[in-house]
Amino acid sequence: MTLDVFTRTRFAGNPLALVLDAAGLDTAAMQIIAREFSHPETVFVFPPANPAHTAALRIFTPANELPFAGHPTVGAAVGLARLAGGAGQQTFVLEEKIGPVSCTAQAHDTAGGQAVFELPRLPADVGQVPDAAAMAAALGLSDSDIGGDYPPARWSAGVAYTFVPVRSLAAVVRARPQPATFEKVFGIGGPAMVYVMCTETAEPGHHLHARMFAPANGIAEDPATGSAVAAFAGLHAAHVKPGDGTHQLAIEQGYEMGRPSLMNLSFVMANGRLASASIGGDAIVVTEGMIEA
Repeated sequence: MTLDVFTRTRFAGNPLALVLDAAGLDTAAMQIIAREFSHPETVFVFPPANPAHTAALRIFTPANELPFAGHPTVGAAVGLARLAGGAGQQTFVLEEKIGPVSCTAQAHDTAGGQAVFELPRLPADVGQVPDAAAMAAALGLSDSDIGGDYPPARWSAGVAYTFVPVRSLAAVVRARPQPATFEKVFGIGGPAMVYVMCTETAEPGHHLHARMFAPANGIAEDPATGSAVAAFAGLHAAHVKPGDGTHQLAIEQGYEMGRPSLMNLSFVMANGRLASASIGGDAIVVTEGMIEA
């Protein structure tokens, strides 16, 4: 099964391959299949280690395995809810390398639905970033483009991202990883995963516009990156310092690729600190079939 995730429209959002009944596949076979699909991620579904849980997932980019990712979690939850049938909200616990992930999913119709998952790990600041001039050069931007409503930072909620705020939507559009310097500047402890963002948005009512580049992971550009939004919750809470209570942000991505995506971040502040967060979105089935392997 393939789905488009963080959208209600086929051929928008982030494409995902969902491989069911994967118990006979080893790691090498899964990596080959993920490379064959060449989607940003392919998720493989296994029986859970804990019988109280719904399923175990392994998530692969075309180049390597990830411990956690947002659009595979949302897409898998919608796909599994569709296969389970029945109306109304369904609750799942999906085992990922990061740990159990609690999800709810509900069908819109026979083709699609929506899902929300709780962050299995609160985000953490994971270190310093390169200087602004180096980041700008590695993205084909000018020094004056870097900045805006957030500071450059590195955060992780299971997968580490370098957040590069820029001052305008036009600067986001101009951003291009420079092959000679991108990994050298951003590849801190592993393949570079860079989230370029600004608070000027393409759609009214949204709060953040973003692009994500991870070429060494086989992802030249990602249409929607839920694990980056999970990490961003930490940056937003630490820098903006919202008041105690529940807050929501709508984050758009993929517009420059012609695959507009919308991710909904909900988070709870308590005693001035981030207490919990969840990410939700829509998904729609695009294809179904068999893999001959």
